[in-house]
Amino acid sequence: MMSRPDFMSKQLLFIDSDSSKKIKFRNSNLVVVDENNKTILQHSCHKIFLVFIYGEFSITSVLIKQAKRFSFPIIFLNFNLKMYYSVIPENKGNFLLRKKQYLDLNKLEISKFLISNKAENQLYLMKSLRYKTTQEKICIDKMKFLISQINNCSSNQEMLGIEGNASKLFFKVYFKNLDFRGRRPRAKEDIFNLLLDIGYHYLFNFIEANLELYGFDTYYGVHHTLFYQRKSLVCDVIEPFRCIIDRKIRKGFNLKQIDRNDFYEKNGQYFIKKECNKKYSQFFLKEILSFKEEIFLFIQSYYRNFIKENDISKYSKFTLEEKK
Repeated sequence: MMSRPDFMSKQLLFIDSDSSKKIKFRNSNLVVVDENNKTILQHSCHKIFLVFIYGEFSITSVLIKQAKRFSFPIIFLNFNLKMYYSVIPENKGNFLLRKKQYLDLNKLEISKFLISNKAENQLYLMKSLRYKTTQEKICIDKMKFLISQINNCSSNQEMLGIEGNASKLFFKVYFKNLDFRGRRPRAKEDIFNLLLDIGYHYLFNFIEANLELYGFDTYYGVHHTLFYQRKSLVCDVIEPFRCIIDRKIRKGFNLKQIDRNDFYEKNGQYFIKKECNKKYSQFFLKEILSFKEEIFLFIQSYYRNFIKENDISKYSKFTLEEKK
């Protein structure tokens, strides 16, 4: 297992491409070269945690072998920042962990813990707004009530209803005055939903890489039901951390870091202009990396408690309030 000091020394790489670049492996280093074989980037594989490759690249089979050897995932993104392929060194040898996953012990209680943690962070962001109308204060009180009801849920279906209502309240209040018309995943019907999809996508891959450190079956979740080719456990564990992306987007609009001219509309959907993809990738990845220790410690605690006592009271929460 990776220790905290080892993890903190690891880095995330985002490599953008053009037709003249190649990625190769040289002396335990990941190397990017141009058409003249001149080195553009060289980074030690010992220090890599996750690699995003944007656009078209030529890679060698040696690089894939070394990615497996050094246990760092490679995520391939198209020019719309959508993942089309990944090379993830899976750790399937922890059969005791997977056996416990399939036994479904405390599944509902873990689900309650994750969704409560998510809603508490949403409540914190709602309360952090400086000027709140009477209606918004009522929404905050409703959110508090919904959080109090999570522990009384007797099924995941019941909890899904509470989670959905809590999210509606959150998006309504937190993104006020920003022309936000509701959360619609993958629809890309406005800039907000497009950016939320992209930010959550990067966060999803980072959390998946953390879960793979311990050998979890990422397709077997506790809150999200089993669905073909869906990594339900990653969908579960990402929930408390979505607030990282939510806050970053709101702050980005308020600080004019997000420019509406960076986007275009086609067939009722919004996209980022190709020349701006790197800007928004850095926008999200820097924010995620600022919380990399908190994410690592949360998943480490999740693993240790799950594999041993599975006592919900000993699971560590992620609290956005602690890091402003």
